[in-house]
Amino acid sequence: MLTMSTDSDLRETDTEARFDFKKKQQAAFRTDKGLTEETVRMISEDKDEPEWMLQRRLRALKQWQAMPMPGWGPDLSEVDINEIIPYIRPDIETRGGVDDWTDLPDDIKDTFDKLGIPEAEKNALSGVGAQYESEIVYQNMQERWREKGVLFCDMDKAVQEHEDIVKEYFMTNCVPPSDNKFAALHGAIWSGGSFVYIPEDVTVDMPVQAYFRMNSEGMGQFEHTLIVAEKGSEVHYIEGCSAPTYSSFNLHSGAVEVFVGEDAHVQYSTVQNWSKNTYNLNTKRAIAEKGATMEWVSGSMGSKVTMLYPSTVLKGRGATDTHITIAFAGEGQNIDTGAKVYHNAPETKSTIESKSISKDGGRTNYRGLVHIANGAKNSSTSVECDALMFDNESTSDTMPFMEINESTVDVAHEATVGKIGDEDVFYLQSRGLDDDDAKQMIVAGFIEPITEELPIEYAVELNRLIELEMEGSLG
Repeated sequence: MLTMSTDSDLRETDTEARFDFKKKQQAAFRTDKGLTEETVRMISEDKDEPEWMLQRRLRALKQWQAMPMPGWGPDLSEVDINEIIPYIRPDIETRGGVDDWTDLPDDIKDTFDKLGIPEAEKNALSGVGAQYESEIVYQNMQERWREKGVLFCDMDKAVQEHEDIVKEYFMTNCVPPSDNKFAALHGAIWSGGSFVYIPEDVTVDMPVQAYFRMNSEGMGQFEHTLIVAEKGSEVHYIEGCSAPTYSSFNLHSGAVEVFVGEDAHVQYSTVQNWSKNTYNLNTKRAIAEKGATMEWVSGSMGSKVTMLYPSTVLKGRGATDTHITIAFAGEGQNIDTGAKVYHNAPETKSTIESKSISKDGGRTNYRGLVHIANGAKNSSTSVECDALMFDNESTSDTMPFMEINESTVDVAHEATVGKIGDEDVFYLQSRGLDDDDAKQMIVAGFIEPITEELPIEYAVELNRLIELEMEGSLG
């Protein structure tokens, strides 16, 4: 969950209410549970898609049916697609959403009002999109960016209005359905998400944000994000996610594809605060051309299980990739995150900084891959993994994997695991802090690298979310 807040002293009950509230389910159209060819055809027909998109969906469905469930990582035995509603179109008159907040139905508008989306748009964003269940319900962008040729719309509209671009990039060579079982699932039943196109040499100097909300019990959300940044352009995209808590499981299996042109710069920031009945199984990947810069800033909280490993293919000479990730796992949570980088060209550079926090028996794991191809001379990589545990019941593992096929490279790896030290807490208590405040201050310092990369209002919100997780106030 990522929202704007200018008041860092929100009362706990008020803040908690913003995350874990429910609305009565109202839908204009929904499929039955499960995944069949008929379901895929119904989704495509409801969206009035061109034939080529339907055929891509059907090919992805066959790949999904042929692939086994992952046999590594967290336990996914509870994930049964036959118990998931894959598509719910909310009851809103304008397909593809509205561009005036007041035109939203009252129940949907109230949901996003509670989450702070209108305030964020007014104060700190170039554009904002809001997805409710399976479709974008609101999308807007400042006029000055439209005039520069920037495109920011929902993916369903992009398929209709920017077909040539979408057809070229959508799940072809970045995240093909063959990548993994859940990428194939996504390719078959994707819905909603954001399309961002930045023309050559255009710098969008304020972030654009998309917010994804699951409201219904037992549903799946499968939004697709496609970002194309042309040569010399720059953009910062922020993604936030949340869902209320239910007794049965929900599934989130989105996909993100980022194409970073020559000398372009893209920062993709996401803070996910799914409810603790949600399986969060995403695929995110970028392709960076010559001299390009890709930055991933990721915060993973909430969810019962998260498997998320943003990856970048450094395709062009001198391309750069940075990952800053934080994971928080409490009781009953397994947060398995990491990063993947493929150095496929000379003089490429990557930096991975991973932070994890576990308490009350929660489990965090860093799972990463750095591949330096033969011929990627004078490339460099640095991987740093730090884990902080609150108690003896919690678990934190580090599983870095490096494939180095070139000799003239610079490779560094460092990992630390530790508990909050009694002497550190005692020192802060001697300065007037109580036990909880002392621990929260230590954690705030621990996660500072990620908060430094976010606008100040978002950093305040992230710190507040961590405090609530530490207090056991969510889920």
